[in-house]
Amino acid sequence: MLALAVMTAGTAKPKKKPAVERWPDGTVMDAWFKDTTKVDVAALGKQYVITDFGVRRDSTVVQTKAIQAVIDRAAQAGGGVVVIPEGTFLTGALFFKQGTHLHVVGRLKGSDRIIDFPYMKTRIEGETCTYFCALVNADGVDGFSISGKGTIDGNGLNYWQEFWIRRKWNPQCTNKDAQRPRLTYISNAKNVTIQDVHLINSPFWTNHVYKSTHVRYLDCYIYAPTENIWAPDPTRGAPSSDAIDIDACTDVLINGCYMHVNDDAVVLKGGKGTWADKDETNGDCERILIQNCHYGKVHGCLTLGSESLHDRNVILRNCHTERADRVLWLKMRPDTPQHYEYVTVENITGRCKRFLFVHPWSQFFKPEKRDDMPLSRCNNITLRNIQVDTPTPYDVKTSDKYELIDFTIDGKPLAFAKNPVSTEQLQHIVYE
Repeated sequence: MLALAVMTAGTAKPKKKPAVERWPDGTVMDAWFKDTTKVDVAALGKQYVITDFGVRRDSTVVQTKAIQAVIDRAAQAGGGVVVIPEGTFLTGALFFKQGTHLHVVGRLKGSDRIIDFPYMKTRIEGETCTYFCALVNADGVDGFSISGKGTIDGNGLNYWQEFWIRRKWNPQCTNKDAQRPRLTYISNAKNVTIQDVHLINSPFWTNHVYKSTHVRYLDCYIYAPTENIWAPDPTRGAPSSDAIDIDACTDVLINGCYMHVNDDAVVLKGGKGTWADKDETNGDCERILIQNCHYGKVHGCLTLGSESLHDRNVILRNCHTERADRVLWLKMRPDTPQHYEYVTVENITGRCKRFLFVHPWSQFFKPEKRDDMPLSRCNNITLRNIQVDTPTPYDVKTSDKYELIDFTIDGKPLAFAKNPVSTEQLQHIVYE
């Protein structure tokens, strides 16, 4: 028996080691990015169903104080899950504390009156300033989650219509001029998971995460209308309804999400302005993985900028686009020192208007004099295995404000080589 055991051990085939995944710069990807296991809500502690604590099933009355009282009660008891049951519950801004979680079965619907959203120090459009808070807020939390297959509805119609009226009256109306809340805002947090939930009709950005690490969006449905919200111009949709804004964050995973919004889908941000790199409230975005996602109509599947400083090690892969205006959009802001590097886009299917889009940013910027202003740069941008139907594989404009170095485009059937770029700024471009 011993001899047989030795013989069997000697002839057994060695097990294959799992493939090591690497970031575009060659560094090893942490095993955390392979974990798409959903949060087990049953393991998060006591469940606080809001209707058990005096919140009524009434979609016509704003019940912010009553719902917040349930959140506070759970926090004071050491944490737990605040459950939105079947029904529609109207509310203003809610603030989740350490140890509390949100589980949505029914519909949590935002008030359409800005007075129900306090203005306070927050983060918006690449700046730390006083602005209106979001519908769902969580700051400084570890382990926070939003779960359930219900709906968080921003109820954005009146906000959208007001924006377009203001823009018609004043073409220079900015996003801040038309006061609107975001749908979710998570800041200074870690180990966050948002899973399964429907996030729709946000008045402004849908999801905004700032200065946080190890954040996962798993199988979320993110939607805002792209037309027919304003009778004078039926082409208008929900303005600036970005799906997920990642602002000065590290280690973010977006897996299996559906995104259809009237602006960009996944956007990297970190700060803006001539001196943005000297402001400690700004920061870099690093190690961002977007995979297995499905895009409806969006302005850009993956957008770097216009409020970015330094984005590094970013991957968009195994995704399908139905009607994207652009797949990879690199916004180059003339008044901000920007550096986008080691970005890979691979295994993309579907159709789009333009695949790679690089243009100088021309909207609402204020250059200042700075003698040591760094030259902005995009480098080590790789596209491969692209199976997308598009009339314009790339639309690239150069500028003396930035340089484009080491772009590798090997995707087929896109015929990138039919439109070669001959400029000093676009160097070392490789075609297969």
